[in-house]
Amino acid sequence: MAGDINRVTLVGRLTRDPELRTTASGKAVATFSIASHQFVGGKELSEFHSIVAWNRLAETCGKYLGKGQQVA
Repeated sequence: MAGDINRVTLVGRLTRDPELRTTASGKAVATFSIASHQFVGGKELSEFHSIVAWNRLAETCGKYLGKGQQVA
C-alpha cells in the first residue's frame, strides 16, 4: 500500500531547549526531545522521543518552545 503513513500523537515535556539550525540549502531544522510518562501497575514508566521539525515548523519550535514546556 504505497502512501500509507503511521501517525502518532505524543504528549510530554521538552527535556531541553530546541536546537535550531539551517542546512546548507537554507532549510530550517529544529531538534529536541520529549519525555512522556505512563503508569503501569502502579509504576511510572518514562519514554524519551527524539523529534526533528523542518522548515516553518522548525522556526516556530525554535522561537516558542523551551525546556520543561508541555507539548503535544
